[in-house]
Amino acid sequence: MHPFTILFVAALLLSVGLRFWLASRQVRHVARHRDAVPAGFADRIGLAAHRRAADYTIARVRLGIVETAISAALLIAFTLLGGLQWLMQAALAVAPGSPFAAAIVFVALVVLVGAIVDLPIEAWRRFRLEQRFGFNRMTPGLFVADTLKAALVGAALGLPLLALVLWLMRASGELWWLWTWLAWMAFNLAVMVLFPTVIAPLFNKFEPLPEGEVRERVQALLARCGFRSRGLFVMDGSRRSAHGNAYFTGLGKARRIVFFDTLLARLDADEIEAVLAHELGHFRLRHIPKRIGLTFAISLAGLWLLGWLSRQPWFYQSLGLTPDPSMADAAALVLFFLALPVFAFPLQPLLALASRRHEFQADAFAAAQTDPKHLASALVKLYEDNASTLTPDPVYSAFHDSHPPAVQRIGRLSAAHAT
Repeated sequence: MHPFTILFVAALLLSVGLRFWLASRQVRHVARHRDAVPAGFADRIGLAAHRRAADYTIARVRLGIVETAISAALLIAFTLLGGLQWLMQAALAVAPGSPFAAAIVFVALVVLVGAIVDLPIEAWRRFRLEQRFGFNRMTPGLFVADTLKAALVGAALGLPLLALVLWLMRASGELWWLWTWLAWMAFNLAVMVLFPTVIAPLFNKFEPLPEGEVRERVQALLARCGFRSRGLFVMDGSRRSAHGNAYFTGLGKARRIVFFDTLLARLDADEIEAVLAHELGHFRLRHIPKRIGLTFAISLAGLWLLGWLSRQPWFYQSLGLTPDPSMADAAALVLFFLALPVFAFPLQPLLALASRRHEFQADAFAAAQTDPKHLASALVKLYEDNASTLTPDPVYSAFHDSHPPAVQRIGRLSAAHAT
């Protein structure tokens, strides 16, 4: 057995074992605190809602355990059990006269198999788990339509990008990874520009935010913060889910602000203004370009590593693949993106920590622009409506949560209000 095979198996066992251990901690911790609302929330969230949030959290974590096990099994089947080798031969049979087309077919088959495996899990999540807790509003017909639309959009965007990357790998010499990185950056920026006006409307309806107090308050806040957008919109989120949210989307002149209709139905004008102030905090503090820059820097390092690994015969052989020379580039791409998460998961707390720091900073910005009690009350409502646990396990949260725990966020906002 090749040393890298041993390293890969050890990293996979460590990653899966760590995920299972974290999940078990979360389940035990949330269950242990199920029957007592934290002191700071006892006057705002009832025991029944707290228990519902605990049960919902535990159900989601348990489904996550199943997902982890299935993903690990699929990874082993793809690599060490010869699944990728079989798919490669199938791709060569589909396009026998064109190695370039066969390479595209090979990558597409890998993605398709992964999507087919994920589909029952997603259906279970939607129609059993979310339905059980009263969140699902999607019909089976809409689920099928969304799945087909997502597949078509993914193919329309992904296949040309894949063809470009494979061409660059063949035509650009040893520095293909640098040219690919530039193409990847351009592609992502283009998608960010096109998403609000071209992609998102394929799945949801967007209506202008109606005239009234909420719109007036939002426009006044935008003016104070010096933010310009191409419009304020309401999205029909209630068509699919009872969860509520608000977000910025787009870049430059294509920026727009979107509110879920479920959010507008639940929060009052003061709370909506405070939630938007939090999102504006991300904009004013330049969190979005910082995150984009970090993503591009990580992708550059990853593509450089892929450029080196693609020239190492042991990289393919140790992961169960002996590629046809004409398929080596596609094989390198597939193996890299399958194996990378196995080795990267232990680093996840660093990214989560940076994200939680940004959330605290955006909360502080909102507290300076609006009354902190309004953001606190909005968050409490959203925690209750979305059945978000108030008592996550600290270690699990450090790995998985991009937002700080509720007790910490509300505690800081309450302290800001008191001053």
